[in-house]
Amino acid sequence: MPASPSTARAINDRLALGLLQDRGPLTAGQLKQLTGLSRPTVADLVERLGAAGLITVVGESGAARRGPNARLYGIAADRAHLAALDVRTEGVAVLVADLVGRVLAEASVPIEGDTGTGPAVQRVVAAVAGAVGRAGVEGPHTVGIGAPGLIDPATGDLRDSAGLPAWHRSLSAALQERLPGARVTVENETNLAALAEQREGAARDRDTFVLLWLGHGTGAAVVLDGTLRRGASGGTGEIGFLPVPGTPALPSATDCSGGFHTLAGAAAVVSLGAEHGLPAPATTDGPGAAGMVRGAVERVLAAREPAGAGGAEEESGAEERPGGGGAVASAVGETVGAAGEHEPGDRSAGVAAGEPVATWGAAAGRPGGRKSRPVAEGRPVVRGGAWEEPPAAEEPVMARGADAGAAVGREASGGGPRETRGGEEPPAVDEPTGREPDTAADPAGTAAGADERFLSALADRVAIGAASVVAVLDPGCVVLGGEIGHAGGDVLAGLVAQRLRRMSPLPTEVRAGALGGSAVLRGALLTARDRAQDTLWSDPSRSPVPSWSSPIRTASPDTPRTSPSPPPVPVRGARPSGRRGTSGRRGEGR
Repeated sequence: MPASPSTARAINDRLALGLLQDRGPLTAGQLKQLTGLSRPTVADLVERLGAAGLITVVGESGAARRGPNARLYGIAADRAHLAALDVRTEGVAVLVADLVGRVLAEASVPIEGDTGTGPAVQRVVAAVAGAVGRAGVEGPHTVGIGAPGLIDPATGDLRDSAGLPAWHRSLSAALQERLPGARVTVENETNLAALAEQREGAARDRDTFVLLWLGHGTGAAVVLDGTLRRGASGGTGEIGFLPVPGTPALPSATDCSGGFHTLAGAAAVVSLGAEHGLPAPATTDGPGAAGMVRGAVERVLAAREPAGAGGAEEESGAEERPGGGGAVASAVGETVGAAGEHEPGDRSAGVAAGEPVATWGAAAGRPGGRKSRPVAEGRPVVRGGAWEEPPAAEEPVMARGADAGAAVGREASGGGPRETRGGEEPPAVDEPTGREPDTAADPAGTAAGADERFLSALADRVAIGAASVVAVLDPGCVVLGGEIGHAGGDVLAGLVAQRLRRMSPLPTEVRAGALGGSAVLRGALLTARDRAQDTLWSDPSRSPVPSWSSPIRTASPDTPRTSPSPPPVPVRGARPSGRRGTSGRRGEGR
């Protein structure tokens, strides 16, 4: 059935606006080439969008050729303004941006643990108002908030969660009261990090993946077939409560102690580093643990630089010394070798790649003090990487069932995996295994050896959570996000990938997150921008046209699993009402 003229115009308008958002300013000729529309249709489209205040002339193109220069059209950035908040246990980071995501002002406000709900909310609202004032704008059109905890899928509000400050739940209503004309939305922090990693970071080429957040706490975001999955109660990805072997207790409904959080949370990572003799960080939060991991990675790679010139000698060392530094270089080499297989295009939106975002010192709390990290462009895929060679086929590589944690703990301590016997009780996380690492066999020195054993033990722990997710969802890709995942980089990702190959028959890529702790604030800004554009780019007098600006679509628990919707297909021959012309037909998808 042919589309009506109004529907055709709406489809073509959204297509043109999406191109201008993704590619930046374009000429009318470039819009014609990219959309496949006729010259008159593009001319009508440009005139219509300009009259609506959605696009504007931002410059000229063609200075190097003869004849008049062509006008460059771009999104009207000052058509609306946005605010994004990264809510943490001990403070909030804020930024204000224009409609294309250019940051205009930033702010941060620390909140002490003994601050009451009222004063805490007032401080945050004042910080937002101050940032809006410094940006020189009247007020935000849309506010995006990223916060820890569960989001009620029915109301969109934060649910009452044990261990989180009460002021978190009061913040959205207070901002809505202070900014009555703004649309305020709240989203789980890990879900926003996944959105940012898909749009700007390590998962730009993935429609299905899991982001494993490793920061002050742990969490996961699940994206299947391009859709962010929330679950019946909004709790998809609460992996911190996952019961795991090797911990002294089971988690409860109100406390994740004894779950995966006990293995891979920031405090557990710092404790693990101390057990291996690493320098203690100033704080035990996400940035503190990330600094410990980053230092270990840097020292290991620095210690192996002379061996890197040896070529074949380095490879030989990797084979002869399981867990040795030669295999670190092997893992890095494998990662670099795979770089050509993962070259995501630049689909950046919102904050420019590598641009710092609002934060304060490393002393902030959960997901506290998430420190801004530059975006690594074109991060390679980690298809494996190995600290040590895979075991022979006849060698038992992993215990089954409840004894798996014990085997992982023994391997982390230097003893390597071994088959366990029925009824053997797995040791607790901090319980000595009775098998001390052989530091005498460390030719590179005990310092580098300790760093290697620490990273190996950390990879063992992370792999337990990753393997659980892979076994259930088969995502094909796991992104290690958060401050710790980003700090571990390709080395930690390679070690985790190696363990997943042993533990799971399902092929899974493991990638280091590109955005680190800044992913939550970036995701909040992207969400605010998408929702603002959905409102501004929709004309109530026309047939509703869905937005294709975001590759991740949120789904309610009752939404059936479907394949991603195709982008709008240009409808040729569309003319404004009153003109003669034929309407094209909307395509069925590619």
